[in-house]
Amino acid sequence: MEKTDPKISDSDDARAPSDNEKHIEGGQPVGILDIPDPDEGLSEEERKKIDRALLWKLDIQLIPWLAFLYLISFLDRTNIGNAKIDGLQQNLNLTNNQYNDTLTIFFISYSLFEPLTQILLKRFKPSIFLPTIMVLWGICMTTMGLVHNFQGLMASRWFLGLTEAGLFPGVNYYLSCWYKRSEFGIRAAIFFSAAALAGSFGGLLAAAIVQMDGVGGKPGWAWIFILEGLATILVAFASYFMVHDFPDEAKFLSEDDRRRVIRRLKLDKQSSAEHEEFKVDYLWAALKDWKTLTGAIIYMGCDGALYAFSLFLPTIIQQMGYKSIHAQLLSVPPYAVAAVVTVVVGFVADRTGQRGYCNIVMSFFGIIGFAMLLGSGTPHVQYAGTFLGAMGIYPCIPNTISWTANNVEGVYKRGIALGFVIGWGNLNGIVSSNIYRAEDKPRFKPGHAVVLAYEALFLLGGSILQHVLLRRENAKRRAGERDVWVQGKTEHEIEKLGDKRPDFIYTL
Repeated sequence: MEKTDPKISDSDDARAPSDNEKHIEGGQPVGILDIPDPDEGLSEEERKKIDRALLWKLDIQLIPWLAFLYLISFLDRTNIGNAKIDGLQQNLNLTNNQYNDTLTIFFISYSLFEPLTQILLKRFKPSIFLPTIMVLWGICMTTMGLVHNFQGLMASRWFLGLTEAGLFPGVNYYLSCWYKRSEFGIRAAIFFSAAALAGSFGGLLAAAIVQMDGVGGKPGWAWIFILEGLATILVAFASYFMVHDFPDEAKFLSEDDRRRVIRRLKLDKQSSAEHEEFKVDYLWAALKDWKTLTGAIIYMGCDGALYAFSLFLPTIIQQMGYKSIHAQLLSVPPYAVAAVVTVVVGFVADRTGQRGYCNIVMSFFGIIGFAMLLGSGTPHVQYAGTFLGAMGIYPCIPNTISWTANNVEGVYKRGIALGFVIGWGNLNGIVSSNIYRAEDKPRFKPGHAVVLAYEALFLLGGSILQHVLLRRENAKRRAGERDVWVQGKTEHEIEKLGDKRPDFIYTL
């Protein structure tokens, strides 16, 4: 293998030719030559112009609607926090432990079914799978407004978790099959910023909906669930027409554009845009990959903090001395700031290729924010801490997902790895649901301390660990120590190695 100049950066676009690129025609690897080039004979400038137009077409067709779907999804899973401060717990005669149980049960079903949904998404196509699960969770959401006791709320939350399980990991995997590794982060950040907007919009929406208190004999909190559930079902039916399939089958692409998408992914050392038969080997490959473990550690650090923050922010603000509607409205600004920072960090991470450093830097904002909540009883200081806390959590979610997706190759292997990373992270919502106890108010010191530990140990510590390990592996590949992995293999066999190809340089 031709050795890479050590001065070349570790970004995913800076790679030297290797054994599996040794047959070069027109500057392109053999593996891509079986796909006709619709732009053959055009100048480099003309190719770039066509590529920019293609990327813009993909962005317009994919990102806005998918971000809207996630806004609805996150709104539906966290609006129980808004319902609580409007009287849900008192109306249903729930003890503090019972209320926490209704939060916990969502994360159990949600986490258990996430790895499976990645396979179902590929089998049944995004245009069928995503709208179908939306109809189902919209029904579950609506029934939460019709319950009269603890048992009914528990059943609704269990099925809500089961039916929502496929959206977030599914869409992240889906987007990773459309974009190059250096383009994915900003799109994932824009998609996930919908979660922050959901927190912001949720407070405003809840403040308006609770004014319906008494309509139809239902309390205001019940109308939050009913109206938002019905809205989800309506959006789901529209999604049958708005959600597209994978690049090799997407109807909005011309035949030439389809070839362009697949060719640009192959040049980025990806094969995820094409069909691949499921094999159990892909499951084991994802589970045995150390990057799945380190990704899960990092993701539990930001996801455990995320759910603690989003589920209890209205309660935390209320305990600062603000009343119900005022507390709902004050929960809006931290989310709005988090949404902006999330997109900015996604842009920076794509441009620099340094996703690990982005995680590390942002984690310090979260650590400082929760240290302020833990250490001060002054409402103004605590409220400022919620801003820093949000800034330290939200950007790290899509950045960690992008980091994982960038470094795992293969249609099913990537999907399964993302499913396990995200599933494990969401399983920590069980912890998040039980750390802000009524007996600890108004300061909630144990809850803030747990979130602080999650950010410091798992998000910060895990990001440092993965960054160091990836840097070491890249050095070995550049030194030719992994060339033995491709000796004696055909071009097709080398391509199937995915991220085990010696010329596949990891994103740091």
